[in-house]
Amino acid sequence: MGDDSKTNKGFKKISKLVIFYLLFIMINIGLNRLCVVLHIPLFLDNIGTLFAAALGGYLPGIIVGYSSNIINSTADPANAYYAVLSVMIAVCGRFFYEKGYFDKFHKAIITIPVFAFIGGVLGSLLTYFMYGFGIGEGISAPFAVSLLESGKVNVFWAQMISDVVIDLIDKTITVIIVFIAIKIIPAKFADIIALVDWRQRPLNKDEIREVNKTEIRKLPLRKRIVIIIGTIMIFVALVTTSISYFLYQQFAITQYKYAAKNVASIVASTIDGDRVNQYFEEGTGSVDYADTMNKLRKIYESSPDIKYIYVYKIQPDGCHVVFDLDTEDTEGGKLGDFVAFDESFLDQVPALLSGNEIEPIISNDTFGWLLTDYEPVYDSNHKCVCYACADISMEEITSNGISFLAKVLSLFLGFFIMILCFSMWHMQYHLTYPIDAMTHAARNFAYNSEEDLEDGVDRINELKIYTGDEIETLYESLSKTFGETVGYLEEVKNKGEEIAKMQNGLIYIMADLVESRDKSTGDHIRKTSAYVDLILKKLKEKEMFKDVLTDEYVYEVSNSSPLHDVGKIKVSDLILNKPGRLNDEEFEKMKQHTLEGEKIIENAMKLSSTSDYLKEAKNIAAYHHEKWDGSGYPYGKKGEEIPLSARIMAVSDVFDALVSARVYKPAMKFEDAMAIIKDGSGKHFDPDIVKVFVEAEEEVRKIAEEHQKIFTPS
Repeated sequence: MGDDSKTNKGFKKISKLVIFYLLFIMINIGLNRLCVVLHIPLFLDNIGTLFAAALGGYLPGIIVGYSSNIINSTADPANAYYAVLSVMIAVCGRFFYEKGYFDKFHKAIITIPVFAFIGGVLGSLLTYFMYGFGIGEGISAPFAVSLLESGKVNVFWAQMISDVVIDLIDKTITVIIVFIAIKIIPAKFADIIALVDWRQRPLNKDEIREVNKTEIRKLPLRKRIVIIIGTIMIFVALVTTSISYFLYQQFAITQYKYAAKNVASIVASTIDGDRVNQYFEEGTGSVDYADTMNKLRKIYESSPDIKYIYVYKIQPDGCHVVFDLDTEDTEGGKLGDFVAFDESFLDQVPALLSGNEIEPIISNDTFGWLLTDYEPVYDSNHKCVCYACADISMEEITSNGISFLAKVLSLFLGFFIMILCFSMWHMQYHLTYPIDAMTHAARNFAYNSEEDLEDGVDRINELKIYTGDEIETLYESLSKTFGETVGYLEEVKNKGEEIAKMQNGLIYIMADLVESRDKSTGDHIRKTSAYVDLILKKLKEKEMFKDVLTDEYVYEVSNSSPLHDVGKIKVSDLILNKPGRLNDEEFEKMKQHTLEGEKIIENAMKLSSTSDYLKEAKNIAAYHHEKWDGSGYPYGKKGEEIPLSARIMAVSDVFDALVSARVYKPAMKFEDAMAIIKDGSGKHFDPDIVKVFVEAEEEVRKIAEEHQKIFTPS
């Protein structure tokens, strides 16, 4: 049912297009015929073409223009040759419309000279190449004649100027009518007459603009295909035109040979062979000679193709005139005049002296490019006494050849532009739009969030490409791949979150194991972690250490801070849980927990492919007892030599040690502990970290109170 509905909808669309295009063609033909009937010196045969191109597109305009000329050729075959001009007007009309020239009247006027150039200048040149210099019988003929009679211009310029002036008026009226029609007719009419063939969800203008911005490394596919099609068509045209022109020349020469032979044969049959020698004795005064000359004159006047007619008696010393007709530009030779052998006939002299027949000869000498046929004239004894000669001018082969080429090329060029435009149109809807749309959707596929992933899949699915070929198969594969990829990414994300939770859990378990050995630390790792998180948050809010404090860095420091005392696992329980203060030897052993922690995490990093995660854990474990002034341990680093993560942990670790009860000391008051932190600024601690820590005093107090618990010695 759905397919039938789509088919009916498509049929209705095509039916409407056919009706409208026929209407535009009728406008072209009707207005042109009206001008002829009313003797108006205008064409008005491109109004429908320009209107169809402006609102419908390149292809509709070309179809209307080309079809109008082909239909008009039924009345005058020459109209078919001018179809190329209508096609060019359609292309230019659509181009100007897309560039906004028909939005304002003053801009529309600018297009008139272009259309007049196509119709006037190019049209006049096409006429010249097809028909030559003569003033034709078209609507511009009277004006051309008046210019010619003025004596200021020659035939060519008289015809050119008259054609351009009339076409300028014609195209002015055409542009004004089309401009008014565009303004009056509703904008949605353009959608009705537009020739589209979407094989996907139709794209709006903004989407088409975005799709067309697709970056190409070299040459876009559409241009490549157009170049290939154009090159093939031009090659075929050149080959076929060359072959046609060659065949035309051969045919023309054959026809000229046939004509020359016929004329020479008729002349030979007119000559009385028995009287030839007597003519030289009697002269031209005899009645018979004059009568023969009159007959030859009638033969000459019977065909415009004949250039010269003459009769020669061939002697070893050269040619002796028997008859030679005068022409408009050349005076004929007198009876008995001697004419030397022409260079092009030298090879044929033996045959001519023997009275044999020879093939027609083509020569290009003093008398021009001629085809000459010699037919022997026999006496009653069947002896060749002279030759009847007919010359046919070959000059028309060149002019007719140029005319032939102009006609063929004009027909081809109009058809070529139409086929090329159709190929581009078909390729656009069946190839480039689907490919570019898929490329655009794929390039804009974002992985930032689950919502972005779902939006990306929806954009691809909404394309609904149905070209029915490899493009559709590619689209289905792409759509399926992205859908499965999103599902896989969601699964990977969930697994990653589980691994991260497991990893953080293991860190806390390891830290708890260490802490459980130290009976004096209480809930130390969780409190220090809370202080570290608070300091990181405040530093980020103040945009301090921006080059270091990335989201990834904050995450790594926050989650690795519980491992700052992991090295204590190597410290003896006797030292770790001694109720009193440590002596110097014991303290030196206690200080080794920083180096042991560094080694433990380094070993862990060697076993992990994601060692970046443990990098800050190592820094914290190794350097959290270093001091800003360089008096700390184990390496005596100072200032910014100490990693930021360790400087943050130093404040957190010392503060929690001060406010927490130990087996060897009671808990210090919050205010006193905060005073010690302030006093250590620039000596023990990084001043910037102390500043944000102190400014967040209330939040620090809240953390301390939430984690506070009374330590009871066992």
